[in-house]
Amino acid sequence: MSTNEPHVTALYRYPVKGLTPERLDDVALTPGQTVPYDRAYAIENGPGRFNPDEPKHLPKINFLMLMRNERLATLETHFDTETETLTILRAGKQVARGQLSTKLGRNMIEQFLAAYMKSDLRGAPHIVQAPGHSFSDVAKKCVHIVNLASVRELERISGRKVDPLRFRPNIIIDGAEPWSEFQWVDKDIGVGPAKLHVFTRTERCDATNVDPSTAQRDMSIPALLLRTYGHTDFGIYATVKGGGTLSPGHVVRPPANS
Repeated sequence: MSTNEPHVTALYRYPVKGLTPERLDDVALTPGQTVPYDRAYAIENGPGRFNPDEPKHLPKINFLMLMRNERLATLETHFDTETETLTILRAGKQVARGQLSTKLGRNMIEQFLAAYMKSDLRGAPHIVQAPGHSFSDVAKKCVHIVNLASVRELERISGRKVDPLRFRPNIIIDGAEPWSEFQWVDKDIGVGPAKLHVFTRTERCDATNVDPSTAQRDMSIPALLLRTYGHTDFGIYATVKGGGTLSPGHVVRPPANS
């Protein structure tokens, strides 16, 4: 692989919506599905509308999330997929642990969040899940891609470092031209052995203003994008058309003539 060739640099999933990203060594993509365990769980903020027997996409305002609840970023979480156990740490010390597939385990996490997020809550928090459902910000089952060259352009216009994890990517790429990913919308791309269909640009909200390492609301990224480029888009969403296992270093093949 040429160092200038578009390629994957990192892979992430977010087992619980709004909580810590988990970096992955590889990802097995399946047609029509998300990254396994990506947004598999969410935390309802008070009485909610999610019905696990009839799971439907709901706006993110129904759940605890970084756009309004930046204190979530002060927590470090680890998710074990074999047992579906979530461990929460604060300043490096374990503060809660529970098996999310059990009522008791969910209660352990909910009790901690009820106290820790008290000022942000509209009622008792509830951890929700349904088999095969993903609590993404969009209704389609998809992956989110961020281009590091575009991140560097954002750093240039803002005059400061920008952590790409502000944008909650599943796949981080490098080696493509800045903003070239926007030309891939409505087209297919190859990523390693997988084939993806890019279906939209990602409209950003105030969640990107929160530094994921400090939990400080220290930037105004949507406003900066709008002022500079006339839109608030950053990153792209894609559905999986052809599956395969991705790893960092895999080549990204943009559409022809993009």
